[in-house]
Amino acid sequence: MARPSARDLIALVLDAGSWTSWDVPPVRAVDLDATYAAELAAAAEKSDVDESVVTGEGRLRGRPVAAIVGEFGFLAGSIGRASADRIVAAVERATAAGLPLVAAPVSGGTRMQEGTPAFVQMVRISQAVAAHKAAGLPYLVYLRHPTTGGVMASWGSLGHVTVAEPGALVGFLGPRVYSALYGREFPEGVQTSENLYARGIIDAVVAPEDIPDILDRALSVLMAPRSGVPSVPDPVGGPTEPLGGPTPEIDAWEAVTRSRRPDRPGVRRLLKYAAADVVPLNGTGQGEQDPGLLIALARFGQAPCVFLGQDRRGQTADHPMGPQALREARRGFRLASELGLPLVTVIDTQGAALSPEAENGGLAGEIARCLAELVSLPAPTLCLMLGEGNGGGALAFLPADRVVAAQHAWLSPLPPEGASAIVHRDLDHAPEMARRQQVRAIDLHRLGVVDRIVAERPDAADEPEAFCQRVGAVLEHELSVLLRTGPGSPADRARRYV
Repeated sequence: MARPSARDLIALVLDAGSWTSWDVPPVRAVDLDATYAAELAAAAEKSDVDESVVTGEGRLRGRPVAAIVGEFGFLAGSIGRASADRIVAAVERATAAGLPLVAAPVSGGTRMQEGTPAFVQMVRISQAVAAHKAAGLPYLVYLRHPTTGGVMASWGSLGHVTVAEPGALVGFLGPRVYSALYGREFPEGVQTSENLYARGIIDAVVAPEDIPDILDRALSVLMAPRSGVPSVPDPVGGPTEPLGGPTPEIDAWEAVTRSRRPDRPGVRRLLKYAAADVVPLNGTGQGEQDPGLLIALARFGQAPCVFLGQDRRGQTADHPMGPQALREARRGFRLASELGLPLVTVIDTQGAALSPEAENGGLAGEIARCLAELVSLPAPTLCLMLGEGNGGGALAFLPADRVVAAQHAWLSPLPPEGASAIVHRDLDHAPEMARRQQVRAIDLHRLGVVDRIVAERPDAADEPEAFCQRVGAVLEHELSVLLRTGPGSPADRARRYV
């Protein structure tokens, strides 16, 4: 496939006339091998650049960004000592300037002409990127065709958000090396952008011309102010009213029944009607993903957040939410912690998978780790109980600084039918068990588990857009408060359950 050069990509993505190069002439060893020196000179003449990466700063739709862009035309984009020096210097400069960093690697990996001294540069580059992220600054990656070897195994795989070019060869092992070592061809379709997306390793497959839009939306969330956020009026008494006002209290079993309506709005409609600058993410980044979880960057009003929603559309009887969904959620926890963003979790699940596969996948341990990490997360947290709340898979999303619940949302150790089977050895007592177990949002409000309730008039399924907008108004208000007050302590978060 045709490869846009580094300069072509810069011109395509950044605002016209905004690019300023940071590059200085590379320093070469005085005793450079003559053959290698000739290769470097030929590469510079062919590519019209002096190394395999180009670095600098520019503007993306008016927003300043730093960029590191690979150039395949220079020795297949390979990384030697001079190019590693350039990458590290650019990352450190971006960090010092407080700039978000966009990386667009394209490379065959370590430069073989320099061998191990070039190979170990992966350590320096990874440390510089880690320090940039530790400073709370975004690191966004666009993988181009091809990106392999030490580049993919260092700065190509450390992005907060990682997308790739359609049809790109992306992976660790170069196919030519595999063929030479093992005498057979590497299987087709494994090292492709599309396969990495299907396996939850990257977040999206994006054509070069669409990169400005996804970067702009991501940075609108990631670079949104964390302090000085305008106060948002509390919508209580306006578009949202607490239960106990004009909204009638309904029976527990009726609430359970309403929460199960197939036309009840879930997280996708909530984002559609109430959020802005939504950037869906995908998977754990480590080879797993679950359609029962939606992970995204989003804004409610001016308030940014990492959004983790249990997706009723992706959960079925054949494919309930598995342990990989909880590992994906923990990726969201890390993003919120690294970027200093509020975390919004949404409970809406028929329950985590009860199967041999889930046991083999360590489901219980993942629930425990979610609880431990969420209750101690060093970022503001907000939980929304949106619908069904069955078992440990629901509880894993509950610990938060603030908890908001839809009127007909509920939380139970088992579905009422399961509780009936344990206590009465039948399913007929499910309504009675729902009442006895205090599963309703209003019961949890009285117990201090839930802070506020969003009314349904009379049922979210009958007014999906209006309901989602009411929920969004509450989330916007709560997030604006959390951005001012900051995260609570683990003890404060646990105290509501005493």
